[in-house]
Parts: sequence; structure tokens; C-alpha cells
Amino acid sequence: MTTAIGETPLSAVDDGPEVLNPKHWPVPKGYANGMMAEGRIVVTGGIVGWDETGAFADGFVAQARQVLENIRTILAEGGAEPRHLVRLTWYVVDMDEYLANLRELGRAYREVLGTHYPAMALVQVVRLVEKAARLEVEATAVVPGR
Repeated sequence: MTTAIGETPLSAVDDGPEVLNPKHWPVPKGYANGMMAEGRIVVTGGIVGWDETGAFADGFVAQARQVLENIRTILAEGGAEPRHLVRLTWYVVDMDEYLANLRELGRAYREVLGTHYPAMALVQVVRLVEKAARLEVEATAVVPGR
């Protein structure tokens, strides 16, 4: 494959999703307003903060970290990486608990998923199926075709 002088070879182009943030809108912090991608879709169910034995981590941030690690593991099963995420939907049982832990939550997010921030939604719910769960997250990723 040839390219014109000064043109980026296709093999060097980042194959992750494109962030969609309309001009003149405030720049979002920790999420994107929209994402666009083409390829194979990898979707998770609602993922909670338990380990492979079914034991829940203790506390909101510890469960959130485990949720993100579980999502990363599922993505890998589908040939995806965190940079392929286009959407996360968070369900929390206590919005105040989420807001009180933003700094630690952000640190855990970056340590597990890096600095890629897909479109996200956050919803407070009355409860989750697993009574010990403080949150549940659904993820969607798009793995580019080659």
C-alpha cells in the first residue's frame, strides 16, 4: 500500500472510535458526548463487582474497580481493549455514594481502563438483583475490522 508524501500510512492510523463533541459545547470531563466506530460489536451484560468466586469487593470504589476489571476481562475475550469502548452505562444504588467517591473512582478507572473515556450514562436505581452490589455497569465496544 502506498501513500502520498506527508500522508499518514493507514497502518499508523489509530483504529479506535472517534469522539463526537459538538463545537461550542462544554468539553466533558471523564466521558464523551458521543462516539462513532465501525467494526465488530462486543457487548457485556450488567457487570457487578464480584470476583471469579462470586465474592463482592468491600465498598463502592473497590466494587467499581472490580467491575472495570471484569469488563476489561470480557472485552479481551472478544478481542477488544478498553480503547475500543464506545459506551458505558452505570447503575448505582446511591448517587451520593458515587459523587462522594469521584476522585478515588477516577483513579481506579484510569488504572484499569486508561484515559479513554467513552460516552457514558449514570442512573440511580432502587436496587440491583445482587443485593450486595453497589453498582452495575454495561459496556459496549467496537473492534475495528481489518
